[in-house]
Amino acid sequence: MTTFIIGLVILIGGAALYGRFCEKVFGPDDRKTPAYTKEDGVDYVPMKGWKNSLINLLNIAGTGPIIGPIQGILFGPIAFLTIPIGNIIGGAMHDYFSGMICLRDGGTQMPEMIRRYSTKGIYKFYNVFVCVMLLLVGAVFIYTPGDIAATQVFGFDGKATSVSTWIIYGVIFLYYLIATVFPIDAIIGKIYPIFGICLIVMAVGVGLGIFTKGYEIPEIWSHFYNMHPKATPIWSFMFITVACGAISGFHATQSPLMARCLKSEKQGHFVFYGAMVSEGIIALIWAAAGCALYTGEELLALGGGGSTAVYDVCKKTMGGVGIALAMLGVIACPITSGDTAFRSARLVLADWFHLDQKKWKNRLILCIPVLGIGAFLGIGNALGKIDYTIIWRYFSWTNQTLAMIVLWCASMFLFYEKKNYWITAVPATFMTAVSITYFMLGNECLGQFLNKGGVYNTALAYPVGIVFAALFLGIFLYSIKKRDVKPQYETLGK
Repeated sequence: MTTFIIGLVILIGGAALYGRFCEKVFGPDDRKTPAYTKEDGVDYVPMKGWKNSLINLLNIAGTGPIIGPIQGILFGPIAFLTIPIGNIIGGAMHDYFSGMICLRDGGTQMPEMIRRYSTKGIYKFYNVFVCVMLLLVGAVFIYTPGDIAATQVFGFDGKATSVSTWIIYGVIFLYYLIATVFPIDAIIGKIYPIFGICLIVMAVGVGLGIFTKGYEIPEIWSHFYNMHPKATPIWSFMFITVACGAISGFHATQSPLMARCLKSEKQGHFVFYGAMVSEGIIALIWAAAGCALYTGEELLALGGGGSTAVYDVCKKTMGGVGIALAMLGVIACPITSGDTAFRSARLVLADWFHLDQKKWKNRLILCIPVLGIGAFLGIGNALGKIDYTIIWRYFSWTNQTLAMIVLWCASMFLFYEKKNYWITAVPATFMTAVSITYFMLGNECLGQFLNKGGVYNTALAYPVGIVFAALFLGIFLYSIKKRDVKPQYETLGK
């Protein structure tokens, strides 16, 4: 209980103190935002701050701050510190600067920021990398809500040979097409705030249920060791598993969506930093539920923290109301992340190929192939031809690698603006170590060659991760010494 409360204090206090510090470093002003200077009624649409914040929360959250923390608690109560600390100095800061830089740059997508503050090679790599990641997110969130709706809501068998299964997938796919093509305030702006409130209500209900029903939350000082039943290393698996709530590169693809809808730069702290802190609080509550209700072995028996565990937690903490909220959470939340992933992919490609998105024709030109690939991956998984868990593991690694790239580019932006670049450079160095270490250990990466007999080769992976982190930091420091400190952004990346 005490550790959990300390985590909440870190999140709330950090939002007030470190969040304001980040805002001071960036320096928002009263200039007109892209929502007004580029207003097109499709993607650039002025919306109220509270609505932008709730939409952003749902965009970045989905089921991430629910399932991720439950899976992360397999490592033990250490999550009560890694989530809030990572959130305040990493995730929320990452979301704030990625959103504000895109806002200041006229509402451009993240690849444009990468182009300006790195090199052409990194820019091209990033474009491909981020499109792949967004398609992986979309594919996962075609399959998971469809499978849950078929088997747990409607009571169908969920088999690929059943007509009911394909009707459900078809409805989800049709919604994705509509939400990706239609103006942002037509669908997303109207229903997302409602789902965002439901996500918060569900977390509050779970939290109250833990306390009122007498469940005991373990303390970190009595469990200060790796509790994972399979002895999976905390470093760096935990930081890959618990992304939403701590730090997630996927958020950098969602921030520009809201950057195009803010009425004032001064709303950025509430919309970007605040939404991520809210996600951190939600993640902390679900982590508390995971370790208060189950042992590690029990969680593994429930699928390691998937939708079955979410359903069971809601049922035990809130009863019948909880079951209804659980169904909403595990179906609606992933769908809301899936559609914005496809929307972000459309906008990234639009900026890359300079296609004006005011015209329906241009939107459909990009939407059809994007949704087609997503459908291919999602349907392939439903047919058993593509393994969902493999897709998700690749997304997990690409997600945190994306956060690493964004933080390094934000550091270069702050350098050119003659501001304190260390607040992003230090987390960027940390995330470099996380990404490289996992790439060495993950069985879907080099781990399949380096790990022997079911034992992770940490003796090699840990030093390599540290060396690469130091190398990247060295390259950054060398680069800023060689570059002229002038805000001539048109010369960057050439």
